[in-house]
Amino acid sequence: MNSIILNQFDVEAAIVDLDGTMIDTLGDFVVALNRMLADLPPPYRAFQVDRAMVSLLVGRGTENLLKSVLRLGAGGGTDDLDSLYVTALHRYEQHYLAINGQHATVYPGVVAGLQQLRTQGLKLACLTNKPTAFALPLLKAKGLDGFFELVFGGDAFSRKKPDPLPLQKTCQALATAPQRTLMIGDSSNDAQAARAAGCPVLLVTYGYNHGEPIRGVDADAFVDSLQQLLVP
Repeated sequence: MNSIILNQFDVEAAIVDLDGTMIDTLGDFVVALNRMLADLPPPYRAFQVDRAMVSLLVGRGTENLLKSVLRLGAGGGTDDLDSLYVTALHRYEQHYLAINGQHATVYPGVVAGLQQLRTQGLKLACLTNKPTAFALPLLKAKGLDGFFELVFGGDAFSRKKPDPLPLQKTCQALATAPQRTLMIGDSSNDAQAARAAGCPVLLVTYGYNHGEPIRGVDADAFVDSLQQLLVP
């Protein structure tokens, strides 16, 4: 099975998602969001998020995450949300950069899987909806930055996954055709973007996926660990 997972794709490059695919970052999100909320006026400062809550909200970019948390903190109300968002974003960015990677762990099998992809001669890019200023130091802190020729965050392009544009632009930067560029992710965002861009897609089963069953997503293959990419 291990050899089939990798060899069934006729590809020369792979685009790999970050949060929920390579690194479990829920701990970082929880700490940064709760510190942000504590800096805001009532009723927000009395509200706190936990891992289960954040796992349903991550993956669609910082703006969506923060506005979702603010709506929950307001009990569903949206009064002055846009003006409060500016303040919340500033505080969140400060807190996240201060703790980036401290409460996050690399998933088992990730390093072995990335090593195998490189051994097979694939060009690798990391593509995430996480802001580039967060993604780059996180990859470095966890020792994963050396695997990737390119890293693109959610602010690198005019649109984010699940829009296909980030994958299309990443393929162009890698100088590879979409049909020969494997998307490796953990959510429907990754799969939808890959399908629309014309990339084959492989999903890990341990990620976040907005609380929905991952095997219900349209994908070409699923793995329980990136170590399954190893060829015997």
